[in-house]
Amino acid sequence: MRDPARILVVDDVADNVEILRMRLESLGYEVVVAVDGEQALAVAREALPDLILLDIMMPKIDGLEVVRQLKADTSLPFIPVILVTAKAGQKDVIAGLDAGGDDYLTKPIDHGALVARVRAMLRIKALHDQVETQRGELATRVGEQVEELERVGRLRRFLAPQLAQAIISAGDEKMLENHRREIVAMFCDLRGFTGFSETAEPEDIMALLAEYHGAIGPLIRKYEGTLDRFTGDGMLVFFNDPLPCPDAPDRAARLALEMRDAVAALSVGWNRRGHRLGFGIGMAQGYATLGRIGFEDRFDYTAIGAVVNLAARLCAEAADGQVLVSGRLAAAVEDVADVEDLGERELRGMARPMAVANLQKLKG
Repeated sequence: MRDPARILVVDDVADNVEILRMRLESLGYEVVVAVDGEQALAVAREALPDLILLDIMMPKIDGLEVVRQLKADTSLPFIPVILVTAKAGQKDVIAGLDAGGDDYLTKPIDHGALVARVRAMLRIKALHDQVETQRGELATRVGEQVEELERVGRLRRFLAPQLAQAIISAGDEKMLENHRREIVAMFCDLRGFTGFSETAEPEDIMALLAEYHGAIGPLIRKYEGTLDRFTGDGMLVFFNDPLPCPDAPDRAARLALEMRDAVAALSVGWNRRGHRLGFGIGMAQGYATLGRIGFEDRFDYTAIGAVVNLAARLCAEAADGQVLVSGRLAAAVEDVADVEDLGERELRGMARPMAVANLQKLKG
């Protein structure tokens, strides 16, 4: 509502208009006028007054029809209407209120009654506008929160929940755009899964994968690794991106060893069911290009580079229960884990032999 409030006075008698104008302007209100029903509708839509004092008995369109049209116009904001007429009978009052009037004044107009009713209607107008503003703000906040939940949901496809929430809270997803950074990449998969899947029933395969993912998924969240993708029994996890972590090698080593032990515990039950499956992990440290790939309806976040290929080759080389790591990563975690040096090995797809080590257990 404006300050001062704008009031539209509608009456086909010029003297009545002038009296109301003088009284209202003396109270500090802004006054606009109309002399018949048609003009009242036009001025109301153009000036959007905060209150209308509307005479009922007018040529062309009477006051009752004017108020009906105003109240039916959904493009207009809420505008209280005080009907002004010489007719003071109960039927006339009821007819005016039924048409949409909010209050009633009879002629000749008592100054005290005019002031009281105008102030009361303007208070209602102010409260209504306040509620509308709050409703709009609430709708905006709800929309923002829904959008945030959707963004968090998308990010949680590949990030630990706490990392997804941190990115959303920062209000900036630029860190997900293509960039280059040093990471620790981890590949892992089940040994013998291809043969198992060729002979097992689909229901057994899905049940086993559910157990497998259910055991290692919470560990990935625990160490805040970024899950790139599932490929059946295999997965790629990396550390130090999209949010930096200075202890990425330590986190990766601890995660790998906990994953190895968790799957070893599962394999006891698998063996009893006749499923001969092992578990291997390969990890490497180095630089990669990272960012989102995909299209409008489906984006993934991935890492591309030699370090990812090396981790994949080490995973393929690992025997059941082994955590094979590159020489660089072995040096970075030697303070937290016992490392067995395996020397240099020829790895498929690598141009030269690579230093390889096996993580055995955490120290202490």
